[in-house]
Amino acid sequence: MAEHKPGQPRTLVRHPRTDKKPKPAWQKNTAALSRWLHIYLSMVSFVIVLFFSVTGLTLNHADWFGDKEHLTKYKGKMPVEWVNATDTNAIKKLEIVERLRSTHHIKGAVSDFLIEDNQCSLSFKGPGYSADAFVDRKTGEYKLNEVSLGLVGVINDLHKGRDSGSKWSWVIDISAGFLVLISLSGLVMLCFMKKKRLSGFISAIAGAIICYLIYALLVP
Repeated sequence: MAEHKPGQPRTLVRHPRTDKKPKPAWQKNTAALSRWLHIYLSMVSFVIVLFFSVTGLTLNHADWFGDKEHLTKYKGKMPVEWVNATDTNAIKKLEIVERLRSTHHIKGAVSDFLIEDNQCSLSFKGPGYSADAFVDRKTGEYKLNEVSLGLVGVINDLHKGRDSGSKWSWVIDISAGFLVLISLSGLVMLCFMKKKRLSGFISAIAGAIICYLIYALLVP
């Protein structure tokens, strides 16, 4: 031990405490996993969150962002033998649909194909898009009305999952799962942050109470 000389300042050496217990392995692993999930799931779903945030605004303020409806009308003629059949089961549904698609570049999926005594009517539906055709069974002549709502109409329907097909429905479900995991991993990560744990949970509870009060006071 070095001898202290008079007139020199004393240097205090702080030794680390050795009585502090190390954290259990499960606690370290859980904290690391929750942090990893929260960071990387947030980055992966960044575009998803941005998309549903923007379309939430366009849906809530349709008068601000709404595109004008664009209507296009077509006329044409189908082969009479495709529609003028005694047996309605013999009507060439597939041929009629494909003729309309190839001739007028119709989009969307077929949502209805109705056979009546005088005409066949069929509808195509897609995000921000619809097309309705009416085929005269005696002459084969048809009229087609195509409606397009523009980009805003497309993304609004994608937000709602309307006329977007089962595959897009899976995208919405997976997106919802990502957001749930991000939220839960954030809560788990908060549990291991001693200095911010109490204030974090108080903020979460306060946010939930504020949301309920907004609903109770402002929603009729």
